[in-house]
Amino acid sequence: MSIVLRNNPLRLKKTNLTCSDNLLVKPSFGQIEKFSIPSLLDKKRKFFLHRLVPQNVNFFCYHAGRVKCFLFGFVKPQIVRQALRCILLIFVIASMSAEETWSQTVSPTDAANQEFLRQQERERVLRQQLEQRPDVRLPIPIVPDLNRLPLDESPCFAIQQIVLEGDASEKFQWALAAANKTEDNQDDVAFGRCLGTRGINLVMRRVQNALVNRGYVTARVLAEPQNLSLGTLKLTLIPGRLRSIRFAPGTSARATQWNAVPASPGDLLNLRDIEQALENFKRVPTAEADIEITPAEGPDAQPGESDLVIQWKQGVPLRLSVFADDSGAKATGKYQGGTTLSFDHLLTLNDQAYLSFNHDLEGDGSDPQGTHGFTAYYSLPFGYWLLGFTTSSNRYYQTVVGVNQDYVYSGESRNSDIKLSRLVYRDAVRKTTLSLSGWKRSSQNYIDDTEVEVQRRRMAGWEAGIAHREFIGAATLDLNAKYRRGTGALNALPAPEEPFDEGTSRPKIVMADAQLNVPFVVGAQHLRYTGTWRAQWNHTPLVPQDRFAIGGRYTVRGFDGENLLSADRGWLIRNDLGLALWETGQDLYLGIDYGEVAGPSSEYLIGTRLTGGILGLRGGYKGLAYDMFIGQPLNKPDGFSSVAGVVGFNVNWSF
Repeated sequence: MSIVLRNNPLRLKKTNLTCSDNLLVKPSFGQIEKFSIPSLLDKKRKFFLHRLVPQNVNFFCYHAGRVKCFLFGFVKPQIVRQALRCILLIFVIASMSAEETWSQTVSPTDAANQEFLRQQERERVLRQQLEQRPDVRLPIPIVPDLNRLPLDESPCFAIQQIVLEGDASEKFQWALAAANKTEDNQDDVAFGRCLGTRGINLVMRRVQNALVNRGYVTARVLAEPQNLSLGTLKLTLIPGRLRSIRFAPGTSARATQWNAVPASPGDLLNLRDIEQALENFKRVPTAEADIEITPAEGPDAQPGESDLVIQWKQGVPLRLSVFADDSGAKATGKYQGGTTLSFDHLLTLNDQAYLSFNHDLEGDGSDPQGTHGFTAYYSLPFGYWLLGFTTSSNRYYQTVVGVNQDYVYSGESRNSDIKLSRLVYRDAVRKTTLSLSGWKRSSQNYIDDTEVEVQRRRMAGWEAGIAHREFIGAATLDLNAKYRRGTGALNALPAPEEPFDEGTSRPKIVMADAQLNVPFVVGAQHLRYTGTWRAQWNHTPLVPQDRFAIGGRYTVRGFDGENLLSADRGWLIRNDLGLALWETGQDLYLGIDYGEVAGPSSEYLIGTRLTGGILGLRGGYKGLAYDMFIGQPLNKPDGFSSVAGVVGFNVNWSF
């Protein structure tokens, strides 16, 4: 049997080829050439590249569970467009010996996709480390009063109605409900009761505490002289307003508060605004800040008015960190290193910026394999808003052994996004943030210095998200959900998989994650449990770069990461139990992870589930932080290749 490749779109699915079959290449602008199936694969049945001479057309085949062939090149100008459209993808099931497993043979293209997924995970972890925002939770000045309303006061007055009057009282009518509850939320109705001095004072205290619990810490509730025999108790509200915001004497001229404090003179003073301001100041790691509420000063100061006095100082506004780990792949450099330069309060706007450069540590610059890249980030707060911009570029290259000669297969990817977020709700134990971002992503792959144009990608779109943090005693729960949508913006290109309905440059993806952090004590031992859950669902076929992948230190640990399982959707859960080693700042931890993938693209995978475990030690001393671990697969599909024992490390030195 012979299969003819002509310059027209053609796809053969599930066509069984044997070693006696032939593959005929017939571009309209060149001579027909015949290849036997064995000649398409090298001795390891991995890869083959042939150049049609003199037409300068490349014919490229590789094997990774299916034989994939690409026809590409540069021809006469009048048929360039036709030639580029004559890219041919053939997916056929290749007959292999029983001892060989398809999915374990990683082609250069699949290696490129896996390298892209690894790079995305590394960048995600880097951003989590460098873009952490502090949590400020100020104590509420309340003395709980669990007393119930007295039943036998004398003299007393029958109260049928309680009203709240005064400045801005219409905004605080909700506080009156507290008059009918004890501090531990037990029913103790004040209406229809005979209240004396003690009862009225308790009602005022309950209403005022309700205001303070909502953050109105300078609000006061009073009962002015009145005729209670009418059955109405009138409470007067002094809400507490902000008169001025100023820095303490001697504060550096670099200090800026106008975009950090989400309140202005004349506003109602709320503790939540002060917490947000402190988070905006302290998001710059080299800055320290504190805010004091003081009585308003000056001859025109009014009752209930307060001033905010800000203590602010900053050390050296530059930070440098150097890191090294073994998170790379053997083909592109197992050992990775880099440097991050951070600029704090760069424009004196409580802004944050950093530049991070990464490079493999194994090559000497002459070896045709390795990785290098950079990430740049800048963010600026404005009250409850935060605007951030990130861009990154990464390049990898590896040597691929061919039949007649070796080739350098390389790739380059670029990512950019701009994100606007707003904290829409916060109280003493929770806060919720909404976000909207625009993103752009592109990549190219090359054989030697010739671009594989069929693999060129350019995508763009938007993403909407919601993030929620809940404080449950000493525990913290984080919940996040995002919807990602690709569009045709910014000259996006159709994905090469679109003609076959196996991917699109306009994906619709739902992503979610949750993390629970629980410190606890057993006897005299301090322990901490951290559970992380991540999931992805697709509403369109996805290109390889958008798929959910498992297997490696960033997903399901215990695997070396040389091979991944990836598909359109999936989920994973990571469990860590850490034991603090006395008060040394070091933790011994045990981790067990599980993940699975699903969807149409999982049809040809060797399996869909992985379970792994690790035992590690992490900690730090002064500017040095480290994490080192050993691990192994606990459950994997038969034939899935991963070393039996995994050893990993990560070292970071900041100064």
